[in-house]
Amino acid sequence: MSAHAIDPGTAYAAGVERLLESYRAVPPTASVRLAKPTSNLFRVRAKTNVRGLETSGLTGVIAIDPGARTADVGGMCTYEDLVAATLPHGLAPLVVPQLKTITLGGAVTGLGIESTSFRNGLPHESVRESVILTGAGQLVTASPTEHEDLYRAFPNSYGTLGYAVRLCIELEPVLPFVALRHLRFHSLTELVAAMDRIIQTGASDGTRVDYLDGVVFSAEESYLCLGTQTATPGPVSDYTGRKIYYRSIQHDGPARHDRLTIHDYLWRWDTDWFWCSEAFGAQRPGIRRLWPRRYRRSSFYSTLMRYEQRFRIGDRLERLGGRPPRERVVQDVEVPIERSAEFLDWFLNTVPIAPIWLCPLRLRGESTWPLYPLRPQRSYLNVGFWSTVPVGTTEGQTNRLIERKVSELHGHKSLYSDSYYSPEEFAELYGGDTYRDVKNRYDPDSRLLNLYAKAVQRR
Repeated sequence: MSAHAIDPGTAYAAGVERLLESYRAVPPTASVRLAKPTSNLFRVRAKTNVRGLETSGLTGVIAIDPGARTADVGGMCTYEDLVAATLPHGLAPLVVPQLKTITLGGAVTGLGIESTSFRNGLPHESVRESVILTGAGQLVTASPTEHEDLYRAFPNSYGTLGYAVRLCIELEPVLPFVALRHLRFHSLTELVAAMDRIIQTGASDGTRVDYLDGVVFSAEESYLCLGTQTATPGPVSDYTGRKIYYRSIQHDGPARHDRLTIHDYLWRWDTDWFWCSEAFGAQRPGIRRLWPRRYRRSSFYSTLMRYEQRFRIGDRLERLGGRPPRERVVQDVEVPIERSAEFLDWFLNTVPIAPIWLCPLRLRGESTWPLYPLRPQRSYLNVGFWSTVPVGTTEGQTNRLIERKVSELHGHKSLYSDSYYSPEEFAELYGGDTYRDVKNRYDPDSRLLNLYAKAVQRR
């Protein structure tokens, strides 16, 4: 550390003071919100003239303990910054969500997921302890043994019970490279069966599987992507330039092999925001050649998307072409593995969106999390789809169809995007009385929005 460098712990302490000062400056009649330069939420919210909480001092990595395999981080620290700090120690978070600007606090309170989730569960399960600013303006330490009710209810609360100020999370050892096998399937039933076997055994054809996700291009063309950590040096691919990762998956034979550095594997989806960069022309060879590399990242595409939403550019273009406006269908859902082929068949026959992303998950232990009640010892399949469809006769028609189908199959839907549930349905699915009790205890004056108002009413 240079003579002029600020100790991370000192910077964090100063950041906490600024956070509390900004909380005290919010009028008692106004809702408390964060002031964030970026967001990975995909729902339009009502505007407010009240200044948000000051979080600029909570963005750093406070400490890495290689021996204990833990990291102390500010709640607004991005996974990009955390991974940059852990990889030199041969360590990584147990789950690294796909997009670089997702924050630790956001992944915990909003549920992140990635290709280690079939063995490591969800990000909140690796939190040993968190310091949370509650709606009452208090800093509360929550853990399995202290304020356990808040610790359990915090995941999927989306800032309606408080904000993560500091987190202590577990890390795991990683090797320098990831060897990839992309397996093609012509049947979704066979793909799901193969995925289920890997979840149960942790291996495929006798080879250990450390990372597991998949892509569906159509009912006849789908892939499982199996990753195995390795220290063996050798050539690696680069998908931050002209080549596009998801296109590299496609092939006609039974398997395609590839290799990436562990760093590039963790961020393989970020360069093209999975495949959503296509909407901005960034996958066209002529445009890609001129598109600056520093702007080939999800945060830049999401900025463009916010401008599109603000000025309704897409709807204007559709109108100029004599076409109706389009409904945004940007969702991730979890379906029990034994019902997932049924859901995929229904989706492909009902919703004109492809490709779609597959990511299996299984909770790490026996603990339950009341605001997103997945069952322990049960495998689920996360299905992600992010596009638009022609509008229907009612608002959110396709999104409502998806919600009903997911509930019919005893699945769950993430709340980072548009939702259309009734208050009664929502309470049944997302915590009900448990949420109300924790809300009353830690936010008795309702300084924070409630979850239904935020997730469904877009306040």
